[in-house]
Amino acid sequence: MSIQYAVTVATRRYEQRLRAQTAEATRRRVLDAVYEQLREAPARPVSVDRIARTAGVARSTVYVIFGSRAGLFDAFAADVLERGDFHRVLDAIADPDPRVHLRDGIAGGVHTFAAHRDVFRALVSMAELDADAVGGAMQRMEQRRANGMMRLARRLARHGLLRDGLTARKAADQLFVLTSFDGFDLLYSGRGLAADEVARVLVDVAQRSLLASSEPT
Repeated sequence: MSIQYAVTVATRRYEQRLRAQTAEATRRRVLDAVYEQLREAPARPVSVDRIARTAGVARSTVYVIFGSRAGLFDAFAADVLERGDFHRVLDAIADPDPRVHLRDGIAGGVHTFAAHRDVFRALVSMAELDADAVGGAMQRMEQRRANGMMRLARRLARHGLLRDGLTARKAADQLFVLTSFDGFDLLYSGRGLAADEVARVLVDVAQRSLLASSEPT
């Protein structure tokens, strides 16, 4: 390999890395602009034009990066979850004991909501008023949550942990309520409870209403 060739390869790799870093920085600015818009004006319809101006990019750049309005808000929802330590929920799901999945999954969800309460409130409220307001992202997120609650309920049923007479379907319905943002916010904002206390209340309700034994694990 000649010195000139090695220099050319190194230069190209540097330029590619620089472009990737620039693209990621632009993506970050756009997502931060969405966050800022929702925090500062939660009742105001989300505008891609305003997001682009705040991020300092052309409107077309937003669509180049995310593909569509739906893609933008899907990416934003995923980003908010990640920044809200959603890994706690994922760790709970991975635990071999479904009782830990139940307990730690509820607690993890509470802390995720609490980390970005105002943004989640805005997203939920906008989606209730107009399904397309945030590109349908909340509907897709809620469907994934419903599927997750069904999987948890079936895990509990397979291990013989559900109380007598409670089917997996009915258990999933109860879990869907207990893990909802509104269920969290009634206690967090409505009752002024701290996140840890909200988690304790919801976990206690879940254990007592769903499990054959309400003894904590």
